[in-house]
Amino acid sequence: MGTRIELHLFGGGDTDALAQARSAIEAVDDALTIHRPSPTTAINYCLAAGRSAPVEDPILLDALAAVAAAWAMTVGLFDPTVGGAGGETGGWPLVTFDRLAGRIEAARPLAFDFGGFGKGYALDCAADALLVGGATSAFLSAGESSIVVLGGHPLGGKWPLTIPHPFAPEETLVALELEDEALSISSTVGAGAQAPWRAPMVRPTDGAIVTAAATTVAVERSGAAAEAMSTALLVADEVAGRRLGGKVPGRRHLFLFADGSSVSRTSAGSIE
Repeated sequence: MGTRIELHLFGGGDTDALAQARSAIEAVDDALTIHRPSPTTAINYCLAAGRSAPVEDPILLDALAAVAAAWAMTVGLFDPTVGGAGGETGGWPLVTFDRLAGRIEAARPLAFDFGGFGKGYALDCAADALLVGGATSAFLSAGESSIVVLGGHPLGGKWPLTIPHPFAPEETLVALELEDEALSISSTVGAGAQAPWRAPMVRPTDGAIVTAAATTVAVERSGAAAEAMSTALLVADEVAGRRLGGKVPGRRHLFLFADGSSVSRTSAGSIE
């Protein structure tokens, strides 16, 4: 995945629960990566050539079902498809995915790049493995931008998290408390966003490139959903952002930076 994964288990659980969680993450990486041969590159090869493809890997099947749910939840603002002659995005509405038959096809050539969604999905699978092993309290992190927690904090109460200001780490953008939830951070600013290999953020509904300096934070019931929502909030226009944020007050946030440092506009559940 190219990112640091941390798994912290507290309290009860089988002695091999962490090993099973790590195996779950590795299995997701093997299934969803596009950087080496995988079940995802196999279907991408077919879809990019305009052909339908069998989907036989159970992890990929589940991930595609999660993508369908995330696309609907974000009113089309999360879409992990790319491709076509013009490099178009927003191809999920052109996809026909039959989970029962294990088959996928598209109305035009395209491919999947699961990106950050894959990190959140991998943490979900690791959390499931920990639960099967009897875990009651755990903290899972992928690159510090995708977090899943099981239960409450081992010392009592919920897990307290603070999101630092990207230009002033000693300052806090928002403080949150999580229990059996997931958090994702997406941003167009900061060291990671400025990496030379990083592609620009694109709004899938109209192909517009997102240039605003912004950070989004989303808390959802799963890591995959949180990743999808933080991405959707980052690429949304003002109307769509207000609609998405207002559905979960205090759990979806957008921070815009007017001059590259100061917060010009924030939302605690809605875009204001």
